[in-house]
Amino acid sequence: MRVLVLGSGGREHALARALHRDPAVSALHCAPGNPGTAAIADNHQLDPTDPVAVTELAGRLSIELVVVGPEVVLMAGVGDALRAAGIPCFGPDRAAARIEGSKAFAKEVMAAAGVPTADARVCETTAQVEAALDAFGPPYVVKDDGLAAGKGVVVTDDRAAAAAHAASCDRVVVEEFLDGPEVSLFALCDGVHAVPLLPAQDFKRAYDGNEGPNTGGMGAYTPLPWAPDGLVEEIMATVVQPTVDELRGRETPYVGVLYAGLALTSQGLRVIEFNARFGDPEVQVVLDRLATPLATLLQACAIGGLDPALRPEWRPGAAVTVVVAAEGYPSAPVKGDEITGLAEANVVEGAYVLHAGTGRDAEGRLVASGGRVLDVVGSGPDLATARAAAYDAVAEISLRGSHHRTDIALEAAEPAGRAG
Repeated sequence: MRVLVLGSGGREHALARALHRDPAVSALHCAPGNPGTAAIADNHQLDPTDPVAVTELAGRLSIELVVVGPEVVLMAGVGDALRAAGIPCFGPDRAAARIEGSKAFAKEVMAAAGVPTADARVCETTAQVEAALDAFGPPYVVKDDGLAAGKGVVVTDDRAAAAAHAASCDRVVVEEFLDGPEVSLFALCDGVHAVPLLPAQDFKRAYDGNEGPNTGGMGAYTPLPWAPDGLVEEIMATVVQPTVDELRGRETPYVGVLYAGLALTSQGLRVIEFNARFGDPEVQVVLDRLATPLATLLQACAIGGLDPALRPEWRPGAAVTVVVAAEGYPSAPVKGDEITGLAEANVVEGAYVLHAGTGRDAEGRLVASGGRVLDVVGSGPDLATARAAAYDAVAEISLRGSHHRTDIALEAAEPAGRAG
């Protein structure tokens, strides 16, 4: 199978790594990729949001499966263009990708499908925002209606900060705060059926103890020792399949991965958000545990042949990923600083490094090119071992001014296995 991965971040390096390990993959290409994917695939420098350029490249390379990484590519209609050209694509068309591209649309779909979620109001004026903030009270939850690369959500007790965020957006969704631990679940979908992957938990706040601003994610782990029995089955029955059914009923069949971000509240399971692509950095730990060859799973979704009874096989043990972020992330990340120590990190037992925001300077040195620079993955027989491997590898890496959280999976790795 000849495969093309679209995107340039840590998610795409994780996907490329898993596909590279699949014996069914005879040729692996990335566009544009990054210095990490260059070691295992052929990188092609083009704009992945350009449907014409992507379709031309896929045709020229005789690609049999295109795997879309970022949400912005989906909302640009790349999936539509590929399917029109007869090229199988893992990733929804633009209409179905609105499940992430518009928070208001997602709320509409959930209401129609009977999916449990937070009460919310869609606001377009200052008066509407103020009324919604009055209605729900603190902590205030304000979400940019459009795409915001995982950073369009403000959760704060500071009303002025909530109002300021709303004012910076064209349209927002203001909703009630959901208590309880959060869970991420990916489901592979072929437009009709859906199959779950392992649940994971990520860490959105920038600093230890869940302090600081929201980010795209500072780390993640799987499995979840504290998760209640039957959780995945409940999510599939009450959240994922009803959403897939509703989208199919709207003649916008959902093909790709449906990411459900959920809260296990005191009132029961509630959806926080949907994403139309793999979550980053959760996908790094989920794919680390996957034993079933990835390409065959994704191709079955793309061509409409997913077996609803299929349950992927998983490697025993656990995985933890720690994000190394650039100085100033998330508000104003510093770019261009040299990164060293990756060779040493990659030989730490049970650990490896994925490139998330890296590039090469004029001298060929590896440098930071984004806010989240590296994803350091540790694996082992349990969370404590996996966590130790990840942090031992992080200690080998040098990047001026960088920062990372030191508490990823800390509480879950303790004997009681708490959610945090």
